[in-house]
Amino acid sequence: MAEQPRLHIIGLLHGDITSREDAPKNFDESDRTGTLEIFPEYQEGLDGIAAGQTIVVLFWLHQSTRDVLKVYPRGDKSRGLRGVFATRSPMRPNPLAISELKVLAVHGNQVEVSGLDILDGTPIIDIKKKIS
Repeated sequence: MAEQPRLHIIGLLHGDITSREDAPKNFDESDRTGTLEIFPEYQEGLDGIAAGQTIVVLFWLHQSTRDVLKVYPRGDKSRGLRGVFATRSPMRPNPLAISELKVLAVHGNQVEVSGLDILDGTPIIDIKKKIS
């Protein structure tokens, strides 16, 4: 039998957003800043990331509910229930989040970014440079 695919957490987000109520609804509505702490064994992967770039970061929403399949978009009940795959809800079977973040500075394994809409302590699963 083939080995099951494994997800590797490559780091953690550090920021000032501590509750879902305090989080901006989307990264493109946010000027919040924070730091992506990349674990030392993945630091080489940051080579080429520099201040001024936009990166796409994938997060594992470890505090999200995973058994909800219908939600009110943005919590607005007047919009009616929708399937989670038709929304940006953090509640979903595989709670992944995608954020486009502006790189402010890189110091070793620490990447300072702006545009955060993610909770402090959220695991990072991947980073990709945004193609312009």
